Order: sequence, then structure tokens, then C-alpha cells
Amino acid sequence: MRVIVVSDAWHPQVNGVVRTLSTLREKLIAAGDEVIMITPDCFSSIPCPTYPEIRLALFAGRKMKRLIEEARPAALHIATEGPLGLAARRYCLQKNIPFTTAFHTRFAEYVNARIRVPLRWGYAALKWFHRPSSALMVATQSLEQELSRRGFGNMVRWTRGIDTDLFRPDRRSVPSTRGEGPVFLYVGRVSVEKNIEAFLSLDLPGRKIVVGDGPARQALTTKYPDVVFAGVKGGEELATLYADADVFVFPSKTDTFGLVLLEALASGVPVAAYPVTGPLDVIGDSPAGVLRENLQEAALAALKVDRNLCRDHALRFSWEISAAQFRENLFPFDPARHQKSSQ
Repeated sequence: MRVIVVSDAWHPQVNGVVRTLSTLREKLIAAGDEVIMITPDCFSSIPCPTYPEIRLALFAGRKMKRLIEEARPAALHIATEGPLGLAARRYCLQKNIPFTTAFHTRFAEYVNARIRVPLRWGYAALKWFHRPSSALMVATQSLEQELSRRGFGNMVRWTRGIDTDLFRPDRRSVPSTRGEGPVFLYVGRVSVEKNIEAFLSLDLPGRKIVVGDGPARQALTTKYPDVVFAGVKGGEELATLYADADVFVFPSKTDTFGLVLLEALASGVPVAAYPVTGPLDVIGDSPAGVLRENLQEAALAALKVDRNLCRDHALRFSWEISAAQFRENLFPFDPARHQKSSQ
């Protein structure tokens, strides 16, 4: 099947959405599908205000039409609610083409945290965006229940996977190279919506390490001089940082899943987090992590977790299953009929 995936989030951005879509593309191609990505690098773009690593496509409508019609896809998926997602949505509605969408990011909470737009306005916009979708893909049961209470419909499950060959416990360094005391690790965007200061302000033994970048990094580096801000890492370097940690602290209350949770668990690292959507779905009642309203208590308690339990829990998640779910959720259409209708 030839599939178009439209996403405003793509390389060189480093985040869970990009990693999810990159891996999805690889798995679908390996299974025999053809995947065409329509992303900001296909268009003229500008940096997103306050978040320059995110590029916003300009005047995407005409080129979006051309790219879709030239590709003649059998199915079309809109991954994000940005300028490209809006352009693809508009085209599909004009041509009466079925499409699917996904709820990757809590934009309502993110915008509220940054510029204080009321949550009800943000969710009203999101409901408007996803309402025509043939299927809205969500990662977890708790997210589906929450969105259902907010009036979203047509939801189907699309779980996530983990690369257990890259992220594994045997990358852990010998104790003498890790330094003294436990290592508490955070991996993700360094930004206000991630609630990162809830981690940085904790009174914990040992060291705190932050891997990632974002608009709040410079200010937080100054405010918390004892924290190691390692910047963006990837591949084996990132996998080693995970394995060398003693606890992975996940302070976010706005993530829809939290792929980094699986990366930590696959590396044999217990998780400390709040009992919210994402951690509740990934950890649940597993002993591989500690979920508490008091994040400091959770982080200290996680030091006692058996690392082998973490790896065993992560092995339950497969990218092959995730890609198969995604494919089953698509709504194929007849490319020949589509081409005829657009002439």
C-alpha cells in the first residue's frame, strides 16, 4: 500500500513524535508498504516563535495539493495539527477523501502553559481539527477515556514500541566511570510544558542529568548550576546515558504516552513519575516504576526497584505490533477515482 503521512514534526527536530514516525516509516517499508512523508522540509518555512527548532511551513496549500495528486496514495494520514496538517485536511475535505489523524501532543496544555490561552479554546480547536477524521489514533486507554469525556469520537488504538536492541542494560558503564552517588536522568524537551522544574528542584542525592534542548535550557542552566545539561544526544551515546542512570524521572503531566519511558525501561532503568496519562499506561501496576503525587518520594523509592523487572516490562512493547495497528487503522481509498475527481 502507498501511504502518505503528513507531519509538521520531522527531522532535525528531536522528540517522541519524530522518533515514532521515523520508526513507523521503517517498519511499514520493511513490511512491503511505500511511505511518502510530507514534512516541512518540502516547503518554505520559518522558525516557530519561542521554539525555533520547529519549522512552520508557509503557503502550503497549492504544493500540498500537487504532492498528494502526484503520489496517488491509497491512504492518507495526518499526524499533526500544524500548518501542513491543516493544508492536508482542507484538501481532503474539498476532494471528499478519507483520512486518519493521531493525537500525539497536548497542544491545548502547551499553548496554555506558554501564552495562557484557555484550555477550553485549545480543545475546541482540536475537536474541530479531528472531527472529520475517519479514525483518530490514540496511544492509550486513559487518553481515549479523557478525550471521550471532552467530546472526541472515532477513536482507535495505536500503541508504541521500543528498540530493545539499541536500548539495553548491558551498555551500563562500570561503577568507577559513573561517579559517586545515584544518577537521576531526564530525557526530553527542556521547556515549561514538560514541568521539568518539578524534577530539577528536588532534593536528591547524587547527580541530576538532563538530556535534550529547548527554549528553557539557558535559563535553567543558570538557575540550577549543579545539574548536568548534556544537550541533545542520540544513538548509542543516548542509550549509554540511559543505562548509566539509576532512576529515570519523568515530571511531565501533559504527555500522551512518553516514548522515553520505554527507552529507560528497556535500558534497565526504573521510572519515577506522577500517576497521570502516559506513566499510568506504560507502567500501570508494574513494579518497574514508582508513580506518586510526591515526585521526590517516587524518585527515592525507585532506587530500590529491581532493574531486571524494568527490562522484562519493556519487552512487552513491539514496533512491529505498533506498525501493524497503524496500518489496520488506515482508511484506504481508490487512487484512480481520486485522480479523476481532481482533474
